[in-house]
Amino acid sequence: MDHDTYDDAYIRGILDEVRSIAMVGASAKTIRPSYFVLKYLIDKGYSLFPINPGLAGGDILGQRVHGSLADVPEPIDMIDIFRNSEAAGAVVDEALDLDPSPKVIWMQLSVRNDDAAARAEAAGMRVVMDRCPKIEYGRLSGEIGWVGVNSRTLSAKRPKLAARGVQHRVITGDK
Repeated sequence: MDHDTYDDAYIRGILDEVRSIAMVGASAKTIRPSYFVLKYLIDKGYSLFPINPGLAGGDILGQRVHGSLADVPEPIDMIDIFRNSEAAGAVVDEALDLDPSPKVIWMQLSVRNDDAAARAEAAGMRVVMDRCPKIEYGRLSGEIGWVGVNSRTLSAKRPKLAARGVQHRVITGDK
């Protein structure tokens, strides 16, 4: 697979299908990107399992922190890697040892490990590298456009907001 570009349908399919996500490299520091990605994905209805050996046994945003992928007590659909490119290889190797295997390996922005991606794909997993699921979800759902970020779509129509509470849009199908 060409990991330089991804078709929107490929990314949308992943974000629609997965329900549980293990975030390797999750941080309890509120200024870290992993913290607000964790919060965003929880708010979108995904089950999140923070993975951080230094914080194992504690909680981040009400989610129990695990020391390793093997410590997660239920099957994981997707592994979101918030580690550097070199460390991503070991994370993928750990994921390959899980039973059942995750469906998706997702490497965050600036994280790319082609050898690890090839191993995951050989095992039947889908792989995304150098992307953020929070950004992709927001882009595909149109949320990014709600806050004034260029969505490459011109429209004079305002988005319809929910009657009350926080707006949640799904990414399935057409807008």
